[in-house]
Amino acid sequence: MAPPMPLLSVRGSDGIQLVQGPPKFTDSETFQRDPSKNCKVSRFTKDGKLFGWCNGEVINIVNCSDSKLLHTFDLPKVVSLEFSPKNTILATWQTYTTSKDGAAGTPNLQLYDLKSGNCVKSFIQKKMENWSPRWSDDESICARNVNNEVHFFENSNFDTIANKLHLQKVSDFELSPGEHPCKVAVYVPGSKGAPSFVRLYQYPNFSGPHSALANKSFFKADRVIMLWNSKATAVLVTASTDVDKTGASYYGEQTLHYIAVNGESAVVQLPKNGPIYDVSWNKNATEFCVVYGFMPAKATVFNLKCDPIFDFGTGPRNAAFYSPQGHILVLAGFGNLRGQMEVWDVKNYKLISKPTASDATFFSWCPNGEHIITATCSPRLRVGNGYKIWHYTGTLLHKYDVPANSELWQVSWQPFVDGVFPAKAIVYQAVPGDLPTQDTKPTEAYRPPALRNKPVSSYKLHEDEPPQSIRPQSTEKPVSKTALKNQKKREAKKAAKQESKLEEPAEPESKSVENNTPASVTTGDPETDKKIKNVKKTLLLLCKGL
Repeated sequence: MAPPMPLLSVRGSDGIQLVQGPPKFTDSETFQRDPSKNCKVSRFTKDGKLFGWCNGEVINIVNCSDSKLLHTFDLPKVVSLEFSPKNTILATWQTYTTSKDGAAGTPNLQLYDLKSGNCVKSFIQKKMENWSPRWSDDESICARNVNNEVHFFENSNFDTIANKLHLQKVSDFELSPGEHPCKVAVYVPGSKGAPSFVRLYQYPNFSGPHSALANKSFFKADRVIMLWNSKATAVLVTASTDVDKTGASYYGEQTLHYIAVNGESAVVQLPKNGPIYDVSWNKNATEFCVVYGFMPAKATVFNLKCDPIFDFGTGPRNAAFYSPQGHILVLAGFGNLRGQMEVWDVKNYKLISKPTASDATFFSWCPNGEHIITATCSPRLRVGNGYKIWHYTGTLLHKYDVPANSELWQVSWQPFVDGVFPAKAIVYQAVPGDLPTQDTKPTEAYRPPALRNKPVSSYKLHEDEPPQSIRPQSTEKPVSKTALKNQKKREAKKAAKQESKLEEPAEPESKSVENNTPASVTTGDPETDKKIKNVKKTLLLLCKGL
């Protein structure tokens, strides 16, 4: 049986459309394009079976297989929506408003049963940040953050709070992926000199001094990003400050922490100073990639001991994307960078291709693990909007540019459950394509007229560091973290010893030096040397007497 073709949703100022994925790249035969110019939000379910969008008048929910309309909700002001993992609940959020007399506003977060279409619960959620409830994958648990507490509901019963996790000033939380038992990562920001911390719990064991599975405290954190691996065995925490007090970076300061459910924790040591641009877990849950450091940024893969496995060197990059199967890694530089991509074979750490998607602001893997999409979207860039679909070998397969005076707001692949698209053998030769790959020639730097007929100097602002696989082989064995720590201790001890020697008072010089006569000078005749020594003593006594 042939694998399904993933759909692609395209939303912009001209409405919303579903497009057949590779190899067709044509509009869906069953979905009727919505021409509304006010499509604020669209979303696939986690398994890709349903698709919903709000066109400024109603929310429509359709079946992706035949585009049959399942539900219509009269919610014209909704700006965000989310589906529960098993497609039983639709969560919607609209801007919270109050009346002119200052009375409390009406609930703006609604939960709808997708079978009956009825609203099962409404909440007041003032902030858009972290507005959506979080579900476990089996939907046995639903949680939301309310006034320094995390409220837990069980089995879609939203009338009764089954459990509460109370921590002073809890700011954020993340539920672990996978089946029961569910784990919870909670972040509490520091205050009044106390450090911030992240704790891991197993639901519903929240009480008692030893209830936490792991705890990690740290300073210099105004906000954090918590990222579980796919097996729910560890969390990566990127802690960030808004301001770098040293003045070295506009991006503030970032540190990366590793926390495991078995209680282990560590600070991930990054060899290059600078911002942490991106952190990404591999699907196998045993390694992760970090892009970090002042430009040109480094990229390194670490294992669960936070030891580096492979160093990709430096380059113009600020993002890392593992394929859904975890066998390919793309390092890319989007946004204010030129859109250069490096596609790597993760198993052999071999470079597959280096395509360039100029002016790209968005990247996403197709669920089949063979195709990727890059897009230029508004409002990040309001000109040149459109998207391109590539094969990972670097071949451009499809390109779409929005019409003049139009904008592209969002593109997204239809998701599929794990196992629908197994990993295929990696090929290194570029697959054939009908479109030419547009390699933009690098613009030459301005040269004044007096220098235009002279040879170009090869001066560089920085030296690029090549990937680990093509560096000159070193005869030295790799140093472990413990050996490196002991080596630093020895060097510090040696430096302190030398410094203490320099601070000791100098010994008085010998009498022979004071008289500018070397004590080691001899004539070779013992009698003559003895007479010379006696004469020196006599002269020294006379000098002291004077």
